[in-house]
Amino acid sequence: MAQKRKTGTLSTLFFSMLSISAFTFGGGFVIVTFMKRKFVDELHWLSESEMLDMTALAQSAPGAIAVNAAILVGWRAAGFAGMLMAVLGTILPPMLILSVISFFYASFAANPWVAGVLRGMQAGVAAVILDVVCDLGGDVLAGRSPVHIAVMVCAFLAAWVFGMSVVYIILAAAGVGIALAMIQSIRKRGKGNPA
Repeated sequence: MAQKRKTGTLSTLFFSMLSISAFTFGGGFVIVTFMKRKFVDELHWLSESEMLDMTALAQSAPGAIAVNAAILVGWRAAGFAGMLMAVLGTILPPMLILSVISFFYASFAANPWVAGVLRGMQAGVAAVILDVVCDLGGDVLAGRSPVHIAVMVCAFLAAWVFGMSVVYIILAAAGVGIALAMIQSIRKRGKGNPA
């Protein structure tokens, strides 16, 4: 029975990531949005805070955000086998599509219809990314942590207003997170060892 349940989980992971990856244009943040809808809202395999943490880790780690997020979600859902299925489902569609496009690149690049379709997709991608920002940013605001809200606002200003590199923003946010974790750890030790 447990083996059947694990096989079902693995196939759900594979086909979910396959369909998300095959029908998503616009990169990792768009895929993360659909992953949240599937694994948090529909299947309830992850909580919103876990998905938010996984998104931050996926963006911070080297490599494609979509693959990094698939690794984390797959590992959380079904361990090593889940990670493999999620990654395989994520990389198959772009690999196949890019292989086909590479054979016909000259025709695609010069075709005004293809260029028009891609411009239209950019508008849709912007809307999906805005949806992610509102959804995950709303979770941060709902947490009512002044530090988290300040980090979110500062990160936005650093990127949008000052044009700072995302790498520096991620490193600064990680530094704040490490400092907060250390402060909380010191406070817990202080409460646990009364003088």
